[in-house]
Amino acid sequence: MRTAHQTDPQVQLDQIIGFSIPDKHARGRAVRLGPVLDTILAAHSYPPAIKHLLAEALVLTALMGGLIKQEGSQLTIQAQTNGGIVELLVCDYRDGELRGYVKHDAQRFAGLGANPSLDALFGEGFLAVTFDLAATGQRYQGIVPLTGASLSEAVETYFAQSEQTPTLIRSAVRASAAGCIASGVLLQHLAEGEEGRERLHVRLDHPEWEHVAAMGQSVRHEELVDPGLPLEELIWRLFHEEREVRIHPMAALSRGCRCSLDYYRTLLARFPAEERRDMQNEDGIILVDCAFCSRTFPIGE
Repeated sequence: MRTAHQTDPQVQLDQIIGFSIPDKHARGRAVRLGPVLDTILAAHSYPPAIKHLLAEALVLTALMGGLIKQEGSQLTIQAQTNGGIVELLVCDYRDGELRGYVKHDAQRFAGLGANPSLDALFGEGFLAVTFDLAATGQRYQGIVPLTGASLSEAVETYFAQSEQTPTLIRSAVRASAAGCIASGVLLQHLAEGEEGRERLHVRLDHPEWEHVAAMGQSVRHEELVDPGLPLEELIWRLFHEEREVRIHPMAALSRGCRCSLDYYRTLLARFPAEERRDMQNEDGIILVDCAFCSRTFPIGE
C-alpha cells in the first residue's frame, strides 16, 4: 500500500518531507535545497569547497530540524575547532527557516587542494547539536568529536552516541553555473518505542533496521540532486517493496535570518548604559554585524 501526499511535480526544490514505514518501525526525512541555498551561500564569497561544506551542513540541519514537532522550537548545529582552517560552522532551523555561516582562514585554506578532507578543514574539533524546545523552554545538547569522512558521518555519530538512535544519513551536493542543489535523506529506527526524548531498548543490529538501512544506502547521488525527481517518488523507489510507506507533508523551506534593527535594539537594551556607551563609535552609533546575512546594522540611542 502506498500512502502519499501529492505535490506539484514542477516544484521540487526547497522542500522537506517526512515519511514512515510502519511495519519496520522506521521514520525519516528527505530534503532538497535550491534557491534558498543559493541565497544563503551568496552572503559571503566562499570558495567552492567551503560552499560544498556549508551546503551539506544546511541539508543536515533541515533533516534534523524536521524531526522537531513543537512549533517555534529550534535546532542548531555547530562545528568548531581550535586552530583549524575552518574556525566555526553554525547553522540553525526553526519552523522551516534555515540559516548558516562559515568562518574560515582564507590564507591557510588557499594551500589546500580542490577537495580537502574534513580532517584537513577542521583538524581536531567537535560537533555540537542543540535542540531548543519552545513549549517547555528545555534545551538538549549533545557534543561529539568531529570525526569521519564527512559532516554526515559526524552527525550519524552524534545520533549513535548522544541519542542511541540507529540513524543513516545520505547527502549530495551539485554545483553548476545555474546554481547549487543539495539534498539528503535521514532514516531512523524506533523499534521499541520512545518516551519523551529517552530511547528505550535500542538495538543497533535489529533485523528491521538492517533491512531499512540497506535500502537507504542504495540511494544514488544523481537521484538526490535531481530536481525532476519528486521526493515522494525517491522514497517510493527506495522502499517500494514495503507494504505501506506513509508520506507526511511538512513546511516549505526558506532563508530565515532573523536580524533586524528592532531585534538588535531589544538585545542591546539588556546591557547597562555604560556598556552600551563603550560599544559606540565616535558618532555615538553601535555597529552590529550579522554574520549570517553579511549586513551591518547601525544602532543609535
